[in-house]
Amino acid sequence: MHETGRLLRLGAALVLACFLCAGPAAGAADAAGARMLIPAGHTVGIKLFARGVLVVRLSDGGTPAKECGLQTGDVIVKCGGVTVQSTEQFQALLQENGEAPTDLQVRREGKSMTLSVAPEQNEQGTYSIGAWIRDSMAGIGTVTYVDPGSGDFGALGHGITDVDTALLMPFSSGSVLPSTVKAVKKGASGAAGELRGDFDLTEDLGVLHANTQSGIFGTFSGQTEEWQTGEALPVARPDQVHEGAATILSNVAGDAVEAYDIEILKVVPGAENGRELVISVTDPELLAATGGIVQGMSGSPILQDGTFVGAVTHVLLSDPTKGYGIFLETMLDAAQ
Repeated sequence: MHETGRLLRLGAALVLACFLCAGPAAGAADAAGARMLIPAGHTVGIKLFARGVLVVRLSDGGTPAKECGLQTGDVIVKCGGVTVQSTEQFQALLQENGEAPTDLQVRREGKSMTLSVAPEQNEQGTYSIGAWIRDSMAGIGTVTYVDPGSGDFGALGHGITDVDTALLMPFSSGSVLPSTVKAVKKGASGAAGELRGDFDLTEDLGVLHANTQSGIFGTFSGQTEEWQTGEALPVARPDQVHEGAATILSNVAGDAVEAYDIEILKVVPGAENGRELVISVTDPELLAATGGIVQGMSGSPILQDGTFVGAVTHVLLSDPTKGYGIFLETMLDAAQ
């Protein structure tokens, strides 16, 4: 986990630096009317597929992509009128088209536009436009909450962003998978640590519905009842959260979710980018195991005074014992 919420490369995939979330979670209510949700704290594997393909970098020099006005961060949703679903399909469409100019339907900052590009043949005889693109990513993150009635869940406390552009990955579909933590790289000043684990790409625990600035959201399948049988806690209002002792739930070894002591140093309602809480890890056991907050712990539930407060989101690179959190209410607003 780190301040920018970037993703780290792992071979052809991407490791989710530290975070995860889920769909509209109404939950039951307590006598005071507060929503009741189960704090999770377990890691899961994540597969996310983009809507179209994201332009992550343009090649140097004069290229068809630059000449037609394509920019880093653009999402190509159609090529020659055909909906783009993957990088492989987009490349195939370019080969079919050859050098003839073709229309690209592009989304840029929420707006749609059409650009005309004329591919060029490279030294390998392949038609290309001079743009690096991405259509998916896979990694590990932590589930924050589960709605015991619907199986809806939320994770990470922030969105999944592209490692090259730092932009929110345009969401088409995705799923979560079983995960086990195998090792920990401890954090140190100036160097973020990380949880290292395995996840099974062949088994889905549930589907994702959205990738937002405040987390990712989805629904567990009927085969994951164990995620829905923990003790549900009332969701704290922001005005109920205060400086002082609190607890986080994290999965930093194997399949075990443990409670660790933290201190809420500052409460900042309305702060952007999942920084509504400033927190410090005080638990000797967690400090010995991880050095503080590390990649993979984003989404870890924060509890205080018997209520469900929020989730861990970022670490301070200069001091891995400290970081930030987001209110659970902020996540739930995004889930809807």
